[in-house]
Amino acid sequence: MAEKKTQPAQVSIDDTAYLLEDLSDESRLLLDHVTDLDRKIRSASFNVEQLQVGREAFFGRLKESVSDATAVGTTPDVPS
Repeated sequence: MAEKKTQPAQVSIDDTAYLLEDLSDESRLLLDHVTDLDRKIRSASFNVEQLQVGREAFFGRLKESVSDATAVGTTPDVPS
């Protein structure tokens, strides 16, 4: 069986590769922050998408629920 050689862990910053083992403690900490913030941004974007879809669903139900009510006119600048 052929042995697999494991490549040392690398990180790419602005199209330049760096070995993780060569980074300073500060650089590794900053990398951890950037990685965590990227994860949080993806999670927040997912949550915003859920909120937008939920709002659209509730707004659709609101429009249905007032369909029998008497309209008194139109109002500008009402978010839909």
